[in-house]
Amino acid sequence: MNPEKVLYAFTIVLAMTLNFGFFFGEINEPSHHHVYELYAAIFVNIVATILKFGDRTQIGAVLLASSLVSIIQLVGAAVVWGIAMYVSDTGMTDSIMASIVSLSGGALLANLVSVVLLVIETVTLKR
Repeated sequence: MNPEKVLYAFTIVLAMTLNFGFFFGEINEPSHHHVYELYAAIFVNIVATILKFGDRTQIGAVLLASSLVSIIQLVGAAVVWGIAMYVSDTGMTDSIMASIVSLSGGALLANLVSVVLLVIETVTLKR
C-alpha cells in the first residue's frame, strides 16, 4: 500500500464530504450553512491540490485541474460571504446566500469529478 496515495485519497474524499456538508440544506437559509465548514472545505481542498502537484500522468493533470476549479469556486463563495457581511450595507440576504451555496455546489461537482477519476485510476491500476 502506498501511503502517499492513501493520504491523497483520504484528503480528496474529505474535501468532498466537507463541501457536501456545507452545501446541504436550504439554499437561502444562512443557518444551514456554517462559515467554518466553508473555510474547512477550502483548506482541505488546498491541501488536496498541493498533494497532487508533481504527478505527471494525464489523469493526474485532470485531477489537479478539478481541484483548482474547486478551490476557485470555494474561494469565490468565501469572498461573496465576506463582502456581504463586512462591506455591503445590506448584509446577508437570501439571494446572496443562494449565490454562495451555488458556488459551493460547483465546487462539489468538481470534487465529485475528482473522486470518480480517483476511483477510475484505482480500478485501472495493474498489480
